[in-house]
Amino acid sequence: MAKINEVAEAAGVSISTVSYALSGKRPVSPATRKRIEDAVAKLGYSPNASARMLAGRRTNIFALTEPLRTDTHVPTHMAFVLATAVAARRHDYDILLLTEEQAVSGMKRVASSGLADAILVLDVAPDDERVALARSLATPTVFIGVPDDHEGLVCVDLDFEAAARLAVEKLATLGHQRIGMLGMTESAYEKSNFPPRVRAAYEHRAAELGVQTFFRTSGPAQTDRNGCRVAVSEMLAAGVTALVLHANEDAHAIVLSELDQRGVSIPYDLSLISVGNSFDIDTLARPIDSLPLIPAESCNRAVELALESLDEGHRQPGLHLIAPTYLSRDSIGPWVGSTSDEPEAPAAM
Repeated sequence: MAKINEVAEAAGVSISTVSYALSGKRPVSPATRKRIEDAVAKLGYSPNASARMLAGRRTNIFALTEPLRTDTHVPTHMAFVLATAVAARRHDYDILLLTEEQAVSGMKRVASSGLADAILVLDVAPDDERVALARSLATPTVFIGVPDDHEGLVCVDLDFEAAARLAVEKLATLGHQRIGMLGMTESAYEKSNFPPRVRAAYEHRAAELGVQTFFRTSGPAQTDRNGCRVAVSEMLAAGVTALVLHANEDAHAIVLSELDQRGVSIPYDLSLISVGNSFDIDTLARPIDSLPLIPAESCNRAVELALESLDEGHRQPGLHLIAPTYLSRDSIGPWVGSTSDEPEAPAAM
């Protein structure tokens, strides 16, 4: 990589003159600036981030804060990291990945150094500590997810509430009156913003339609094979005729395996819908109907919003929710069984 002294030598000027031309600190004659710019282009010199900031130019880097914790489900999170990188590259941007668990310190460091033009926030918690910092930064910040306190923020996400409501409506229309949900791990309902939103919308819409609901998680902190099997067993014993799966790929596979071992036929004995899956549903042993969370959709929109903030020179706060798309795999069907002699429901968790 060329150095500033080589640019100065090629342009026939001093190093300080090159610095002034690139930073804009002092005026430089048009002819001298032209020689410097020609030397920069010829040598492939790239001024540092601070100089670009002083000159009012962009770094063409987005910082992506994605804290990696012991309970992080890596395949899901890396799908979003990759989708963000691909979206950014379409606009000639690169990604600076911030993975430290204390995410606020990474954001502060990037904002103070001018290393990035904007910050994109992943793995958003309901009470995310990055919210307060984002409000105080001059650097445009876009959340891929919706914290509880999102006033004044730019947020983009799947409309999880609409997806959950649509799943319930599909099943209720087919006559299902007892619906179960297998959710994320227990820790996800404390650390992630969307699992509580899905559960609340599922239960609220079912109550509006007079449908009885059951809910189980897929484990304490990691997907638990035995826990998933017990959850399925309990909900089947309660008489559910349909299951909504809002869990990772491992949990989906466990549920399908358990149902297969029990000889449960889909959709004739039990209807299945997946809500918010970010993996390819067609890789399952038995693909099922889904309302997927497509990483590329959320990340593309987040990058667009970041660029819009840069172009406009200020942040336009608001929620940008992506309407869910229903993908049919013939895993739901009508329930025509008798509702008499209903089994006793299991104790609520």
